[in-house]
Amino acid sequence: MATERSSDEDESRSQALQDLTVAAVDNIPGVEFSSITVYDEQGLRTLAATDPLAERVDNLQYELREGPCYAAVTEDRFVLINDMAASTAFPRYGARATEMGVKSQAAVQLVESRERAGLNLYSGRTGAFDRSTVQLAELFATHAAALLDYATQVEQLSEALHTRTDIGTAVGIVMERYGIDRDQAFAFLVRSSNHRNVKIRLLAREIIGGTSHSDRE
Repeated sequence: MATERSSDEDESRSQALQDLTVAAVDNIPGVEFSSITVYDEQGLRTLAATDPLAERVDNLQYELREGPCYAAVTEDRFVLINDMAASTAFPRYGARATEMGVKSQAAVQLVESRERAGLNLYSGRTGAFDRSTVQLAELFATHAAALLDYATQVEQLSEALHTRTDIGTAVGIVMERYGIDRDQAFAFLVRSSNHRNVKIRLLAREIIGGTSHSDRE
C-alpha cells in the first residue's frame, strides 16, 4: 500500500510540474516553451517540458555544462539572454541553441526548493523578454519552488496565474492611487502579498473591490 501511495504522489508531482510549465507559457510575456530542471544525486534532468525542443536544448546544456539552464541550477540566481546569437556569455551553447531555433532564453533558480532546480523559459524571437517577463518569472519561480515539495499547490498557482487580468487591473489602481509607475505598482503588490501572506490573486481582487486596506510600503 505504501508503494502505491508513493507512486501516486510521484505521478501527482509530475503532473503538477507539467501544469506549471504550461502555465508559464500561457502567462509569462514572451515565453513560447518552458521546462523545469532539477540537479540532484541523479545528475541534471528535465522534470517537465512543454515542447520537445525544450528538452533537446536542456539536454544540450547538460552535455556542455553551459548555458542559462545550467547556470541557474549551479550558481546564478537569474540568467537572461535576449539575443542568443550575439551573446558571448555561453559561446559553445549559444551558437548551437541559435541553430536549433532558440533566440532568447531566461532561467530562474528555484531557491526555496529543497532540491537545486530551475525554471527555463525559451523563445524563438530575439528580444522576446522585457521587465514584466522578469517580474512574473520571479513570482512564478517562488511558487514553483514550493511545488517541488508540495505538488498539491498547483491548482492554487495555476488559478493565480490565470487571473493576470485582475492583477493588471489592480496594478492600474495602485498606480493611480499612489502616483507611481507600473513597475513600482507591481512591486508593491508583490511586497504586500508576501507581507500579508495573501495570494496575489486575492490581494488583486481586494484592491479591485475596494476592500484592501494595505498601506503603501
